[in-house]
Amino acid sequence: MMKTYLAGAVAALMLAAAPVFAGTPVTVDTTKPGPQISRHIFGQFAEHLGTGIYDGIWVGEDSPIPNTRGIRNDVVAALKAIHVPNIRWPGGCYADDYHWRNGIGPKDKRPSTVNYLWGRVAESNHFGTHEFMDFIDQIDSEAYMSGNVGSGTVQEMSDWLEYMTADPAISSLARERAANGHPAPFKVPFFGVGNESWGCGGSMTPEHYADVYKTYATFARNYDNAQQLPNGDFDPNGMKRIASGANVDDYKWTEVMMEASTKQIFSWSIDGLSLHYYSGFDQWPPHYSAQDFDEPAYTHVIRSAYKMEELVSKHSAIMDKYDPQKRVALVVDEWGTWHTAAPGSNPRFLHQQNSQRDAIVAAVTINIFTRHADRVRMANVAQMINVLQAMILTKGDKMVVTPTYHVFKLYVPFQDATFLPVTADAGTFTIDGITLPRLDVAAAKGKDGKIYVSLTNVDPKAPVEVDLNALGFTAKTARGETLYAPEIDSINTFDKPDTVKPRPISAKVSGGKLSLKLAPESVTVVVLE
Repeated sequence: MMKTYLAGAVAALMLAAAPVFAGTPVTVDTTKPGPQISRHIFGQFAEHLGTGIYDGIWVGEDSPIPNTRGIRNDVVAALKAIHVPNIRWPGGCYADDYHWRNGIGPKDKRPSTVNYLWGRVAESNHFGTHEFMDFIDQIDSEAYMSGNVGSGTVQEMSDWLEYMTADPAISSLARERAANGHPAPFKVPFFGVGNESWGCGGSMTPEHYADVYKTYATFARNYDNAQQLPNGDFDPNGMKRIASGANVDDYKWTEVMMEASTKQIFSWSIDGLSLHYYSGFDQWPPHYSAQDFDEPAYTHVIRSAYKMEELVSKHSAIMDKYDPQKRVALVVDEWGTWHTAAPGSNPRFLHQQNSQRDAIVAAVTINIFTRHADRVRMANVAQMINVLQAMILTKGDKMVVTPTYHVFKLYVPFQDATFLPVTADAGTFTIDGITLPRLDVAAAKGKDGKIYVSLTNVDPKAPVEVDLNALGFTAKTARGETLYAPEIDSINTFDKPDTVKPRPISAKVSGGKLSLKLAPESVTVVVLE
């Protein structure tokens, strides 16, 4: 365990135990607003993996755990509080093993199948299309459905979309949906045509997948007139088809898919191209512990998180070559930390604890997405509950939110806000031969007209004093919250759920400028008014 810098309710501004790198200038330019920061970069991912669905979301109508139609009430309340914009389901790799008909109709008649990839455990199929859409409605989110390309057929994918979106007056599949309890079409704003088609989704070459995509996308139709894309043109009300994209730095995959996108016609289109990357995942099996780690392990994982900047920049440059209008979104629909499995857990369930280090990874990654908001218009952290970098951990009737959850809550004002450029003398720190920026900053003008600034002190040892100035905006007051922890590997547990949580801060405003001191390894969001 690491040296304690903070304890109890000591305010961030009271830190003085470690050396302070004083007066770091940070300037937000409100006179040069950039693109909108899409709320969809704060998307989530719920795969049939471990206890992510069963116990995490679904407990069944007869469970003593408080639920609404089988869906946990405590989880719904927690997710509503962070305004989850979209959820990707049912996978992941599981999507290319999933056959949608197994998950509709009376539950006692649904077949039990084998979840081969994720532990070879029984899949009851009690959580299917209707249950997922009910969950989406309960948390006021939107559906990002992943279609089965790897083991499915074009007709199966087409039938699923017809089942979900067609009018019962003209479609037998839609009448079946109505008989199963939902007469109105489901809303399907996002549809993924396969997942990791280079690997678990079919082991395809990019050239082969490009041809396969064209066929599947042609018949991946939304049958609801209110959700259609007219003649393949971009329409904010239409369903977006998202193609399986690159594994980390496979730039050839992006090149092939974007070249194909220049030949799209009215019957198919690529509206988004995915990218998958996990921080700390530099070998198999993963070797960094999720807890009880030292400063070098902290620094190695944070360095891997910064690789997202390189990946997004290089993939975006290829996309710009073929799509200078930026019509195709870069969709980072799997990102997060991948550590060793929690001791005593099934290693195929990918269950790991979530520390303050994960919170720093989340803030750094989100900031990278905001800096590329013109191209990165959707992202999904992996995963939402009980799997990898989770927002929430559950066990039976117990639930706890993680440091990563708190970061997402701090960033709620950034959803659909306007990007504002920032200049900062970030400085650096070095641990175990690795040099990283000390300070990471993002800023936005919220929909409410206020200026929001996120300041992440990446350094695990030293606080940072910041002098913040907003060009074109005279701040009269400032308020905010900071997320810090007693130690870099601090976690929240069912017994101690508030070890890591945001605390309000006070800040001095003089002459329109703000001065505040940031705790080591902390995430602070302030609002200027």
